This record gives sequence, structure tokens and C-alpha cells, in this order.
Amino acid sequence: MSSYVISCCSTADLTEEHFFKREISYICFHYKLNDTEYADDLGKSMPFDQFYAAMAAGASTKTSQVNADEFEAYFETFLQDGKDILHVCLSSGISGVLNSAMIAKADLEERYPERKILIVDSLGASSGYGLLMDRLADLRDEGKPLEEVYDFAMKNRLKVHHWFFSTDLTFYVRGGRISKASGAIGGLLGICPLLNMDNEGRLIPRFKIRTKKKVIKKIVDQMEENAEGGLSYSGKCYISQSACYEDARAVADLIEERFPNLNGKVEINNIGTTIGSHTGPGTVALFFWGKERVD
Repeated sequence: MSSYVISCCSTADLTEEHFFKREISYICFHYKLNDTEYADDLGKSMPFDQFYAAMAAGASTKTSQVNADEFEAYFETFLQDGKDILHVCLSSGISGVLNSAMIAKADLEERYPERKILIVDSLGASSGYGLLMDRLADLRDEGKPLEEVYDFAMKNRLKVHHWFFSTDLTFYVRGGRISKASGAIGGLLGICPLLNMDNEGRLIPRFKIRTKKKVIKKIVDQMEENAEGGLSYSGKCYISQSACYEDARAVADLIEERFPNLNGKVEINNIGTTIGSHTGPGTVALFFWGKERVD
């Protein structure tokens, strides 16, 4: 049994079964749907289909990150068991949760000077963040010590690529990712913007693609261009989707056809309620290992 815990936030958007199988602990963000507050608990409090249906029907959403007190209580359960902690946070480019974790770390290290709490900014989100967690679990299972796993995370977090598109621009306009004018024109012309995450963990629009069929091809082209080994890529590939499984399946099918050396089938997950509160329904996100993100 390992002497340390690998931990993340629920915004890594893997299933509860996946987290349990890989022995990855997690702490939940929160969100409000209209005036009711829920935990972002991997779809247990509210199934994802109900959540996205409510958004499509006009429900308002608001998210809140894990605060320092919650982190302190969560971390302390491991410290009391004599465990060190490696916790990886949602990207600081889209959330302030890293600051909460660091405050809890500082307070707890005074009370548990014999224990180590290492915090990593993933510079990632959703199942891309989950893809990083899965690799860290591999290293732990290989018997790597805490510091070596931490160093790997810090040196390789920018090698996880995040590409995504949406067929519904409503929530990107509402969140200020896309202007109202661009959203209106995009809706009329059937434009599906293709975005990615830059080296500071921010979401950046990259291409304006007309028609879903073309954007599905383009997102796979980006994987071919950026993946480790190109078409010979032999790592894992994850996809997250928000109430548009058929679109995600179309991307996965094309990837499995084009990349014959994948490590297993493409894993399709749900975009969780924290990230989904900002994307809304209709988003497909693709994650893989590749060359280091530089902009």
C-alpha cells in the first residue's frame, strides 16, 4: 500500500468507478441550478441528462470552488492516517481553487510538520485533467515515490492537449468566451468554434469551422498534428461530452480508425456539472498526450 494519496477535484470528470478503481481520491466542487445548491459529485445528486436538459430549458447555473476550510477537513483525514498527499487542482487559468488548496496546505503543515502536502496546478480541465491523474496513478502503482510523481506532474502537465468544439454557442456567449455578434452569426451559419487550452490553462478560440462534420474532422486533424508520435500515438485518449454522445462517438470512431496503436479504446466521459455550467449542452472535448503546449 502506498504511503501517500493521489487526489484531485471532481472537475477531472472521470467516473466514480474510474476514480475508485485507480485509487484516486477526489473532493467535490459545488453548483447552483436555479436556486438549489448541489455538489458536483459525478452525477450522483443529479443525473447529467437532467442537468443539461434543465440548462437547455433555461435554468440558471452558478458554480463555486472548494474553499480552504473544506480542503483542510478533506486533507486532514489522510494526514491523520499517516498519509502524505499529492493533490492536483483544476487549472488556475479558469478557477481560483489552487489558492484555497494552498491556504489549507499552509495551515495543516503547521499542525502536521512530519507530513508532506504537495499541490499541483494541472493547467487542465475535465477529462484532460483526468488523463493526467490516470498517468500519476500509473506511476504510483509502479512504486514511484511521492516527490518523483510530483516532479512528473509539474514537468509534463503541459503535454496533455485539450481540444473542444460546441454545436450550441448559447453558453459560450453568456460566459463571454464568444461575443454576442459572433454567436448570432455563428448560429445562422452553423459555425462550430474549435477551442483549446493554452500553456496558462486558459480556454482560447482557435478556428471557426462551418458544419459539424467539418469540425469533427478538424479536431481529429489537430490530434494527428499534435499527438506524441503523430498517427503512431500509443497513449490513452479521453473524450468528454455534454449531452451530445453521438457527436463524441463520431469523434471517437474517427480516432480509432486513424490511430491504430491507441492504448485501448477511446474513453468517453461526461462533462461534469461545474465545467458544464459554463459550456452548456453540445460540447465535445478531446484529450491526448503530445508535444508541450507553448501558447
